[in-house]
Amino acid sequence: MSLETAWLALLGLLLAGYFVLGGYDYGAQMLHPFLGGTRAGREAGRAAEREAGRSGRSPVLEAIAPFFLGNEVWLVAFAGVLFGAFPHLEGSLLPGLYPLIVAILAGLVLGNAAVQLRGRARGARGRRCWDGLIVFGGALPALCWGCVLGLLLHGVPRRPDGTFHIGPGDVLTPFVLACGVTTALLFAAHGAAFVALRSAPGLAAVARQRGAGLLRAAAAMGALPLLLTLFGAGAAMTNRVTSAVLAGLLAAALAGAWWCLTRGHHGRAFAATCCATVLPVLLVGAGHYPYVLISSAGTGLTLRQAVTDGATLQILSVFGVAVIPVILAYQAWSWWAFRGRTGRRHPRYF
Repeated sequence: MSLETAWLALLGLLLAGYFVLGGYDYGAQMLHPFLGGTRAGREAGRAAEREAGRSGRSPVLEAIAPFFLGNEVWLVAFAGVLFGAFPHLEGSLLPGLYPLIVAILAGLVLGNAAVQLRGRARGARGRRCWDGLIVFGGALPALCWGCVLGLLLHGVPRRPDGTFHIGPGDVLTPFVLACGVTTALLFAAHGAAFVALRSAPGLAAVARQRGAGLLRAAAAMGALPLLLTLFGAGAAMTNRVTSAVLAGLLAAALAGAWWCLTRGHHGRAFAATCCATVLPVLLVGAGHYPYVLISSAGTGLTLRQAVTDGATLQILSVFGVAVIPVILAYQAWSWWAFRGRTGRRHPRYF
């Protein structure tokens, strides 16, 4: 494997890691009022109130609390690798996707602030306002990330100088919108599987039921981009056999997650939804290789054109060898330290 390919794999690993870890944050945020407002959720919340003497505790937010801000490290690392190792890709990608990038960042800021400030709200009416922002802060980035994937799969309108700019007509297409909705449903199901894994039995049963329904919805919506691709109005894949295999694995991951959730195997279900959130990133990377950015006109930006020079990659490799293991060690430690169901091994947060 060449150094350029290794850095492309690292870039994909970081984005896939963020989809896995940030994905269940988005999903839990979207489901927060719909799980916490159920009978099992209210009982879990009252139990937390009795334990800590605080009102309005959210058992769904408690499930993601120990990992919430730490998961953003993967997005920061992805941006760092993109800027450092792939300056020509960054120079085309970020300005071209500017509206969607801004929407993702706005959702992140609003969602993070709402989660942090909800516990300080006085009265049920104030908490409902923050709950709405929490849902919005999870749904908007999830939908926009799916639209970004859809645009990258379909191809962007690159100009002769390599730049591009998307408008409403590029995003508001059946294929891109279907990819956005499918990703949002997938993240919501991923969040439900995580809540089922982390919560008390009553709330876990509700999350399991909602997650199974969301997986069916994600599979049904995901069939639309596949049909559009088969009829020539969807993805423009360079490696069609690889893409077909990855699409089949995605369908198998969704089916396996649904089967495990319906039978109460929460750990296996969460592992399956983790695989399902990783596969779209692999589909973009492996399906288009050696291109890193496909144009709707049939041309693209290759890996060699996007990557920086070899001397810079060698210098960056020294930092990568030191930093990436630290990130992985931190994530492993946090999962080990806060293992178990909510409230059993660690204090409550929100």
